[in-house]
Amino acid sequence: MSNLQTPETIQDLPNAFVKNLITLFTGGFGIVVGLAWTEVIKLVVSQYIDPLLGKNGSLISLLIYAIVMTFLAVIVTMQLTQLEKKLAKITGLLTKRQTKADAPMPNSKKFT
Repeated sequence: MSNLQTPETIQDLPNAFVKNLITLFTGGFGIVVGLAWTEVIKLVVSQYIDPLLGKNGSLISLLIYAIVMTFLAVIVTMQLTQLEKKLAKITGLLTKRQTKADAPMPNSKKFT
């Protein structure tokens, strides 16, 4: 699942380095964002759910927290997968269009 790239030649090194940095930083920021949302959800559960359930509601609070986090993870993953499919389709269409533009015209004669 890693998108890290190994350069094939020394000329590819700067491009591969930048792409790898983007991949690593994106993953790092994803973790930070996830931790931030974790704290928000914990606070919401502790301030609004715990008072409703009383002192013995900690197990239910943890269960609610786990369900909310699972729901968010599934929704975000589904949305990102759809986005990836759309981008792959667009890339495929652009590649086809470029290939057609580069192909020689049928029945064309070269003037020499």
